[in-house]
Amino acid sequence: MTEWHPTSWQQKPARQQATYPSPEALDATLQQLSLLPPLVTSWEIESLKSQLAAASRGEAFLLQGGDCAEHFADCNSQIVTNKLKILLQMSLLLIHGLNKPVIRVGRIAGQYAKPRSADTETVEGVTLPSYRGDLINGPEFTAEARTPDPVRLLRGYGRAAMTLNFIRALSDCGFADLHHPENWDLDFMHHSPLGEEYQKVVSDLAHSLKFMETLGSARNQELNRIQFFTSHEGLHLHYEQSLTRQVPNRSGYYNLTTHLPWIGFRTATTTDAHVEYFSGIENPVGVKVGPGMSQQWIQELVERLNPRNEAGKLLFIHRFGAQRIGEELPGLIEAVQRTGQQVLWVSDPMHGNTESTRNGYKTRRFDNILGELEQAIAIHRDCGSVLGGVHFELTGDDVTECIGGARGLDEEGLKRAYKTQVDPRLNYEQALEMAMAITRRLGGDDR
Repeated sequence: MTEWHPTSWQQKPARQQATYPSPEALDATLQQLSLLPPLVTSWEIESLKSQLAAASRGEAFLLQGGDCAEHFADCNSQIVTNKLKILLQMSLLLIHGLNKPVIRVGRIAGQYAKPRSADTETVEGVTLPSYRGDLINGPEFTAEARTPDPVRLLRGYGRAAMTLNFIRALSDCGFADLHHPENWDLDFMHHSPLGEEYQKVVSDLAHSLKFMETLGSARNQELNRIQFFTSHEGLHLHYEQSLTRQVPNRSGYYNLTTHLPWIGFRTATTTDAHVEYFSGIENPVGVKVGPGMSQQWIQELVERLNPRNEAGKLLFIHRFGAQRIGEELPGLIEAVQRTGQQVLWVSDPMHGNTESTRNGYKTRRFDNILGELEQAIAIHRDCGSVLGGVHFELTGDDVTECIGGARGLDEEGLKRAYKTQVDPRLNYEQALEMAMAITRRLGGDDR
């Protein structure tokens, strides 16, 4: 085998890649990107890896969530703030219910590319390239918008940098101070059926903090600033390559576009380009695991992506659907256990439960999402494994994209605020309800 390099993936079959009309223009853009400052640091990446190692042992819990696909227009202070607020609120519920630290990772500041089931889309006899996310082309059904444009890579970098800068500024100024959870209130929270239960948790935690600090006779500075980490699907390999670098005083290469990149199920073939690229970076890496994955396949992924058996390095994010998880997940858990390798298992109960309504809306049913999550908890417990985290597509906005939840949203209600251009997301109420469900089903293990 040849020595790994950030470009070695180019010698392998690469799925889900855009075809640019001018390779020269793409190369020029990548050269510009390679000279720009990194978006994250190796210190942050190593900190996250150590925390994920704790989650794999059941000593912490990963909460990963955010938009199915970010849009450049989402680089807006209110949109970003609402995303952080819902993750903070969910994490408070999880901390209170699970009695363990919660690692907050947003699908944010880089989730600009999406895989598609077909390379082209046909409307009224006109065929154009599929929309692959703002990093590549535009959603408007015109030849100009759908033509992949490498300049969008620079725009994506810029939006990610601005989003990260705002997140860090909020954290440093006390926005995420556990002493002031009122800073995280969403405008519509007071009208939610879940508002009273959430406020009770906030009150309980406030009393606990006051009690601890009274005993310690000092304010715990660690509680004044909460860490946020970022993640995105590392789909566009040229983009990921351009910000993959060696850093002083550390060995190996780091992907400095994000803390936690992941491989989608459609690009997880062990002999293909994505696994080749991910096999050489020092970041913790996730892999989406789904229906039809064999035991041999998942064992090969363990060998390729974590050959040193490094704790916190490899996450398997499973997404089977409520109807298939009971049949397929146990065998994969047992296959990984036979390797003797350390992995962090994470449940993504969203992607396997997508359906379309009679009116043509792409949606997910809350009961199916919860049903898959409940089965995942039980399966890991029965297999002697640890479910160390969850992965949700969600938003802090008052959208109507998933059926069910506390307000009983039905198919007719979807049209009120259906805003996604790709996959349906849990809204703020449904996300909080899901966090409460997790604590009810997992919290008893530690009490």
